[in-house]
Amino acid sequence: MLRLYTHPACLQHDPGPGHVERPARLQAILRALDHDRFAALDRLEAPPVTREQLLRVHGAAHLSEVLLGAPAGEMLALDQDTVMGPGSTEAALRAAGAVVAAVDAVLGGAALRAFCAVRPPGHHATRERAMGFCLFNNVAVGAAHALAAHGLKRVAIADFDVHHGNGTQDIFEREPRVLFASSHQWPLYPDSGREDERGVGNIVNGTLSPGAGSHEFRELWDGVLLPRLHAFKPQLVLVSAGFDAHRNDPLADIRLGNQDYAWITERLAALADAHAGGRLVSTLEGGYDLAALATSVSAHVGALVE
Repeated sequence: MLRLYTHPACLQHDPGPGHVERPARLQAILRALDHDRFAALDRLEAPPVTREQLLRVHGAAHLSEVLLGAPAGEMLALDQDTVMGPGSTEAALRAAGAVVAAVDAVLGGAALRAFCAVRPPGHHATRERAMGFCLFNNVAVGAAHALAAHGLKRVAIADFDVHHGNGTQDIFEREPRVLFASSHQWPLYPDSGREDERGVGNIVNGTLSPGAGSHEFRELWDGVLLPRLHAFKPQLVLVSAGFDAHRNDPLADIRLGNQDYAWITERLAALADAHAGGRLVSTLEGGYDLAALATSVSAHVGALVE
């Protein structure tokens, strides 16, 4: 069974006119998943994350900044890309809470896999700061919860967003119980993710040159990233599912299609089946062309269902 976690509050995070990380992204996804193909999804509202769960990966000052939020009727710019409106704090709490709830569900046996259709995204948020449209690092909160609350010894995070998940790497680069494997365009924002960045042997970065497509993407995962993930034998697979490597996405120059997202999802599900009893939690990161995002998420969720 596949669980779908989302919450109406995630539509209330509005960074302002013209911002690419807009509510319409989630609206497009939810419309795509409101299809007969996905009628069997177990749909739940995401609970809010707790302060204790956030403090496992974020400093108190960062937490206070996001929780204080923007004043009513005003906008608060945390950096040039990351803007909060009055609804942003609740959205961030629900986005991180979705991943925690999904981890509890798959580790508790209530579901085998889960997809969190939430925003704001998370993988750029570091231990001490919001950045890159991200307020809390949702996938990192979920991984830390799996370690602390469930006692897991090996958690894998696979990140196929076109941008490097610098925040996730920052949080876990000294934590050997977490393996972080990322494919991303290089060079590109946030100017991190070189292949010589290895943490304590638990960071595996694979770079793609501008213009790379399906062949290069699949070769990188099959030849480098997936073998390292299999060797790690994770007890839980978490996925930072960004869809901005699609050929139509405006923020990057990688040329993937929907079939590539189905392919990588099948590979990651097989990884979970081989080592983690099938337990996999995926959470939305990037993807900024609405039509491409909707069809890519459909391919991803379809592969998780199957």
